[in-house]
Amino acid sequence: MVVAGSVRVPGDKSLTHRLLLLAGLAPGRSRIRGALTSLDARSTAGVLRALGAGVTPMRAGAEVTVAGRSRFKRPERMLDCGNSGTSARLVLGLLAAHPFRAVLTGDASLRRRPMRRVTEPLAAMGARFDSASPDRLPFAIRGGSLSSIAWQLPVSSAQIKGCLLFAGVAGGQEVALFEPNGRSRDHSERLLRAFGFAVVEDREGWIRFAPTGRLTAFDSTVPGDPSSAAFLVGAALLAEGGVLRIEAVGLNPTRTGFLRVIERMGGSVTAENSRDEAGEPVGDLVVRPSSLRATTVTAGEIPALIDEIPLLAVLASRTPGETRFHEVGELRVKESDRLGLLAANLRAVGVEAAAEGDVLAVVGGDAPPRGRVRTEGDHRLAMAFAVLGTVKGANIRVDNMECAAVSYPGFSETLRSIRRRGRAR
Repeated sequence: MVVAGSVRVPGDKSLTHRLLLLAGLAPGRSRIRGALTSLDARSTAGVLRALGAGVTPMRAGAEVTVAGRSRFKRPERMLDCGNSGTSARLVLGLLAAHPFRAVLTGDASLRRRPMRRVTEPLAAMGARFDSASPDRLPFAIRGGSLSSIAWQLPVSSAQIKGCLLFAGVAGGQEVALFEPNGRSRDHSERLLRAFGFAVVEDREGWIRFAPTGRLTAFDSTVPGDPSSAAFLVGAALLAEGGVLRIEAVGLNPTRTGFLRVIERMGGSVTAENSRDEAGEPVGDLVVRPSSLRATTVTAGEIPALIDEIPLLAVLASRTPGETRFHEVGELRVKESDRLGLLAANLRAVGVEAAAEGDVLAVVGGDAPPRGRVRTEGDHRLAMAFAVLGTVKGANIRVDNMECAAVSYPGFSETLRSIRRRGRAR
């Protein structure tokens, strides 16, 4: 396969969620360009509408306008978060400061995902739930007057951190947080600083938030999602020739750990046209086919590349030697048991792989991967194995490519387009 040309990826999923939610609670009319219009983003928009905010339809290429309100209204129906754990956890943080009862639910996959990591600290701040600290949707939250909190997170997680910071914003309370194994993505901190809130890290590693700012209507542009770009990077690295440019990608260092690992593996990826947009570093990624080598991914690296592990694992399957990923147990509670499925699917297409405890080991080779992949609706697994299916001689059948629309609408078409451009050259 040869790749060539320039392409853009959909807007950053993490930023889209956060911008929508903050716009919903900011009085006035906010405008968001480049927002992701995936199923997850539409879930957040739907929840905001049920809470009284006006959100224009989420259409690809269209500006999204949000008519916010200083306080949400009591919803008249359950708040359906679909497949989006980010929607559920961040919304819980905002609802914790609202004095009404709201019930959250989601699809079958989301209802299996753990929520105690956010409901426990929110209960400590003063929110009330159906039970003392519920762990699975659906459940009801009743918010109200909150108190400040100092909380050590059980794992480094942008969703837990964002939930508690958003509770501090909505409730006007100080929040101190400690992440145990490295800094997770910091979009929430950057956005809150832009609104004048004090968010600092002290010498002991605690993140300290003070309610010094105020949410106001804004105008913002969302850069391309680096997690979506990762799959096109992978396809270009595995190609036999060509050069691919991925334009206007977010290059926040807490999101680009996968690029540092790829560089260590010998991959040729460079950033050009670097700039800053709305407090986030942005640039173009230029990718060339590369001979990759095995590596070890340490526990401290995982928070900055947790979503890219499926892609890194399929890249590792094409390298000589064994690549090991440490402390990746968090993948067992994503949209699926992502860790177990990742290892099982690699074996199903002829790759030696094992997930034991919190460690994933992949032994690479050059035999064409062939077999059937079971995704259980996990979008990142579907895209990762679609990339693996582009190598010479591959015959991979992914059972559900439609689920890629959760984060990357049109992924299959984009993957085909960069290959068609390559053949044309």
